[in-house]
Amino acid sequence: MKRAGTLRLLSDLSNFSGAARLRELLAGDPAVRVRGSLDGRYLLLLRPPGSPSPQLLVAVRGPGVEMERTWPEGQPSPLDAFFLPWPARPALILVWESGLAEVWGAGIEPGWRLLQSTQLCPGGRARVMAVAAPRGRLVWCEERQSDSEGPRGRPATTFSHCVCAMSLEPSGETGTILGRTHVLLHHCPPFGMTASRKDLFLVPAATTCAGVAHILLIWSPSKGKVIVAAPCLGLSHSRSLNPRQGDTWDFRTLLRGLPGLLSPKEPLALHTWAPTPQGLLLLDFRGTLSLVQSHGGTRTVGTLQEAPGVPGGSAALGMFHGTLACVLGSTLELLDMGSGQLLERKVLSTDRVHLLEPPAPGTKDEGELETRGLRLLSALGLFCVGWEASRDLDLPSANDLVFEEACSYYQRRSLRGAQLTPEELRHNSPFQAPQALASILQGHLPPSTLLTTLRAELRDYRSLEQLKAQLVAGNDEEAGLTELAEHEVARLLRTELTGDHLAQLNTVFQALPTAAWSATFRTLQLHPDGKGKLRSQAPPDVWKKVLQETASAKDPPNGILPPFELLCQCLCQLEPRWLPPFVELAQQQGGPGWGAGGPGLPLYRRALAMLGEDGTRPEALELELLLGSGRPKAVLQAVGQLVQKEQWERALEAGLALGPSSPLLRSEIFKLLLAEFARHRHLDAHLPLLCRLCPPELTPEELLRLLQTHLPDEVGPPAPFPEPGVEPPLTVGLLRALLEQTGAQGRPSGPVLSPYEDILWDPGTPPPTPPRGPVTTL
Repeated sequence: MKRAGTLRLLSDLSNFSGAARLRELLAGDPAVRVRGSLDGRYLLLLRPPGSPSPQLLVAVRGPGVEMERTWPEGQPSPLDAFFLPWPARPALILVWESGLAEVWGAGIEPGWRLLQSTQLCPGGRARVMAVAAPRGRLVWCEERQSDSEGPRGRPATTFSHCVCAMSLEPSGETGTILGRTHVLLHHCPPFGMTASRKDLFLVPAATTCAGVAHILLIWSPSKGKVIVAAPCLGLSHSRSLNPRQGDTWDFRTLLRGLPGLLSPKEPLALHTWAPTPQGLLLLDFRGTLSLVQSHGGTRTVGTLQEAPGVPGGSAALGMFHGTLACVLGSTLELLDMGSGQLLERKVLSTDRVHLLEPPAPGTKDEGELETRGLRLLSALGLFCVGWEASRDLDLPSANDLVFEEACSYYQRRSLRGAQLTPEELRHNSPFQAPQALASILQGHLPPSTLLTTLRAELRDYRSLEQLKAQLVAGNDEEAGLTELAEHEVARLLRTELTGDHLAQLNTVFQALPTAAWSATFRTLQLHPDGKGKLRSQAPPDVWKKVLQETASAKDPPNGILPPFELLCQCLCQLEPRWLPPFVELAQQQGGPGWGAGGPGLPLYRRALAMLGEDGTRPEALELELLLGSGRPKAVLQAVGQLVQKEQWERALEAGLALGPSSPLLRSEIFKLLLAEFARHRHLDAHLPLLCRLCPPELTPEELLRLLQTHLPDEVGPPAPFPEPGVEPPLTVGLLRALLEQTGAQGRPSGPVLSPYEDILWDPGTPPPTPPRGPVTTL
């Protein structure tokens, strides 16, 4: 059966925040730069300098707030912007030509905020020409001003550039940890930059001198090597370039040591280039498509039916499933990567089209499992470019996998001499979908329905086997290990986390904590609600496994932690601010006997144990955990700590935050703060909040007795004015507000009498006038 290319609509952009502005920018500005996040939820649109507002738009799919930035006339806009692959929260970095770099992030609170800023060119005598963000790094090409002149009086600007790199790592509070700047190449010509998920490609710019404009470089940070290639000559050489070992190269010295590269040759006439996992795709002005592979080898893929023409024409390149996709204007051409044959040519309804890479492995939406391919973005919507799946071709391979699994389990059942039940399969979890496999063994489903049910599981099974083969071959080990860790954590969270399974989960979290937490975040279906809280849509069975407390939780053997403690420890390392909302959410999800409401330790105590011993814990995190625990002793302990630190307003707000269901706890907090109010005058400025905290059943007599208990002893006779340096005493004027608050409950509901009303109503006879004595005249 002949396959057919399809454009499947994933979204009409209505589910993105700021959808109207997003469509407007996509339809109106052909020069807008578009980037997508690895999880496919965020879109970034950056307009060139001088464009009308907004010049930067970040839209999010689903709940979230878009980000719009505009720079006034005379103030430069960013040169480029990239999403950072942080799993816990979205982050992006903006880079200006002046060298300014800003890291922005969206956390639990709604909206985007500036996390960090730095200067890439601190000397002020350089400007950034190109920038790229390969995995965990920021690399840029900067032009450095030079006062020297060449041999004929010409300024020596041909090799006045250098290529620098800086490591980027996620951090809980500051957003990122910026490493020191390392110069990779000295005295090099200007380069354009683009990066795949494992390699960085340096392509000659339009201003590169003709003698070296046919050379491009490929830097592989994971391997610590740089490939110097000349595609037109068919030459490539490899040299060591590992910043951790202090490697750096002078570009001119590097070329002198590589024979054959400086042979006279025409410059690379490139119209468009794009990175792919297999290498760098190149499109020249004649319509020829080439692939420069990661090892430096170059091969011609095919030729377009129509040449690009002028340099300013729009074009986009991408690759999926051995198919090359090229959008040239309003035409989409699909070519076979092996033979170069044109497979299909489509005419689109618009020429404002952008190709986006598919989401990173492990972050795909369920709706995108059926068709995995490139994403095509325009003002009409977000589409998926792929091939129509043929059931006739898929069924045999699926049958082979299913019956291979069935035969292995039948053999195991025969050797054991006992029937393999669905309950045992579900408990041991030896297969990706034990319930579906049990249905196979019992023959309850016809083959067509069975394969439809298992298609997603079998696809995951095949992708996992391909990932293992990729790791064995040594291709992109860092990304492969990350993806493998995400698969493993997601699988383990579906099993009974005891024994070997729990030990394996601990091992994965210790080796790759970022990838492990990313998989947990998706398995628990966590998302912020915009009010500083976390929400989860995961079923109760998953939370029961996460919150369970093992018998050896207090003294874990070999450092093996229960799942909840393991997640708290990981959050303390990656995102400490997320720990209190996560524990609060876990307390809401927990049921009797899960570790939240059972006879074991409460969850906040288990989380506090991961912060260290008493006296060594971060005070801010400890206070948040105690206040959010909902336990009276813990809340009183937190309020007591706030009183010791004299954080009166926060202590009062902690008491006011308690609902009507906790009257006794509110009363205890009020008595604690009332004692401080009687001893000193530090709470006078917060008297309105103290009045709001006053229990409604408290009478004025009880209030005065409480105050009398905590009033300081008088040392000497009372004075009309306090001595200098002595704490002023409590006065009736300060007590008036509290007395009115306590007396409000006992006042009659009728009209209020004046202070002399009782005298006017007195029916008795006034007393007689006293006798007058003799008057003495002076």
